Amino acid sequence: MLKIGIIGCGFMGTMHANCYKNIADVEIVALADLRKECAEKLAEGTNAVIYGDGKELIANADVDVIDICLPTYLHSEYAINAMEKVGYLFVEKPIALTNEQASQMMKKAEETGCNVQIGQVIRFWDEYVKLKEIIDGGAYGKIVNANFRRISPVPTWGWNDWLLKSELSGGAAQDLHIHDMDYVLSLFGIPNKITSIKNIIGEKNSYINSLLSYDDFVVGVEGTWGLPETYPFDATFRVVFEKATVENAGGKLMLYTENTAQEIKIEKAENLGGGFEGGNISDLGGYYNELVYFTNCAKEKLSINKATLKDGAESLNYVLEEIKNA
Repeated sequence: MLKIGIIGCGFMGTMHANCYKNIADVEIVALADLRKECAEKLAEGTNAVIYGDGKELIANADVDVIDICLPTYLHSEYAINAMEKVGYLFVEKPIALTNEQASQMMKKAEETGCNVQIGQVIRFWDEYVKLKEIIDGGAYGKIVNANFRRISPVPTWGWNDWLLKSELSGGAAQDLHIHDMDYVLSLFGIPNKITSIKNIIGEKNSYINSLLSYDDFVVGVEGTWGLPETYPFDATFRVVFEKATVENAGGKLMLYTENTAQEIKIEKAENLGGGFEGGNISDLGGYYNELVYFTNCAKEKLSINKATLKDGAESLNYVLEEIKNA
């Protein structure tokens, strides 16, 4: 049984706990949060020991892996501490707040041999995984144009509104937009040229648009969390090939060719154990997929090769440069 310790029991910690509760041979044995009531809520249905601070968990808990779901500005401090404790560590995205912090994490991982995965979850999201398969397959010819869009109402759900403080979160570009930038970089590599434009009217109205130029196609990436609270969160993409167009929008992944328009069906796992209240495994999406991969690596003592520490550091560096040059 793989013993899990989660540090941070807010929105993302809850999501991760729901995933772990539905993965075979995995047990949540320790939880840490300054808000005791949040940890107690996640501990329901488990025998987890509750700690007030993540460093108490790291020092005292009997765990095989640690999962850090703290605000971005705390990632490096707790991750570096945790690498002394366990051989497998999961850190939510973005990897850190600054390049210096990311470099310190890289150095510590090299010293300790700790295997670290960063929560760049889009690499594991079913529709995005399918898009990569289609691109790699080459059946529809070269890419002509692509667009990725991630737009959100103001994120008021963060603890003490930390998301809305750019000195703690990096703003919408670093916290939200980095999802699509990381995915695009994983697909196509570093572009020949990038042009970025950002609008900031108070941090909660942060908005960024980027155009990435490759040898024979361009990719547009749009991100904001400055929309009204009544506006629904939306994440979409459209990729135009020589012989087809693939679009993920409105809850459907569609393939359009010259003669047909058809939905690409993706089979998703059903509920395995009732640990997730209010839905089935498919509702957990890429969060479930990434943690299945992570825990399988830990169980089998395999190296982390997807959404690695190096991947996270490179994506952070690129987004910081993007913001700087916008």
